[in-house]
Amino acid sequence: MRGAADSVSPGATPARRWRPRRSRGLSVVVALASTVLVVGVLGYVLVNSSGWARFQSTFFDFNAFTDDFPEIANAFLLNIKIFLVAEVLILAFALLVAIMRSLRDPVFFPIRAFAVIYTDLFRGVPSVLIVFLLGFGIPSLQLKGVTKDPFAWGVAALVIVWVAYVSEVYRAGIESVHPSQDAAARSLGLSGAQSFRFVVLPQAVRRIVPPLMNDFIGLQKDTALVAFLGPVEAFRQAQIDSSASFAFTPYLVSACLFLAITVPLTRLVDWLVARDRRRSLAGAR
Repeated sequence: MRGAADSVSPGATPARRWRPRRSRGLSVVVALASTVLVVGVLGYVLVNSSGWARFQSTFFDFNAFTDDFPEIANAFLLNIKIFLVAEVLILAFALLVAIMRSLRDPVFFPIRAFAVIYTDLFRGVPSVLIVFLLGFGIPSLQLKGVTKDPFAWGVAALVIVWVAYVSEVYRAGIESVHPSQDAAARSLGLSGAQSFRFVVLPQAVRRIVPPLMNDFIGLQKDTALVAFLGPVEAFRQAQIDSSASFAFTPYLVSACLFLAITVPLTRLVDWLVARDRRRSLAGAR
């Protein structure tokens, strides 16, 4: 019986180790072949369509792409600046709103109610409307000491909208920490604030990194909305170049620049999710 058990134990024979590897290799080959087939069929249909020549000159003009790329790439730096400034503010204010929603004592009901109304309101209104309302509405009031800079109000609009989303991510992470963690910290003599800061919050933040990265991706795309207020970022520059050439290739340049940021972030999210899954499985064992 012992010999039979040894003969079927994982990794006991080379054949047993080889079969999964061969299966994985076959899966990769099949995936590549099917991808090449689908892409080839779609490419053949597009290239042989009657309007391909006009479509190519309008959307995929290589000379226009190379000519417009430096100018649009330079404008894309403004998108990155908007993203970096807004993200720092969002992370800080979203945590504050999440804490406000997590206050359970009856005395804090007005604060909790304000946080609930805020998140419901700004998650339900399209971002572009908030950009218009703040970017054009506040400067029109002619308030003394209040800036009229469209960049500042564009960033403010994005912060207001995305704080509502990110605060819910924070709150989900906080509520996912088992109450026994807080109870154990309190039993060691920590105050409620110390327990939250040193025990609950670190665990919550580790759990919400993947959804936070997804929000980063959405925020990076929403930086294009600031163009409606006047700043010349990548999308606005693409509009200008497209109006001058009567072609849409500049929009393709802008799309490629956004993809250069969002695709690596997406793969990073996938890697973080896979890492957390491996850790969870290892902990379960």
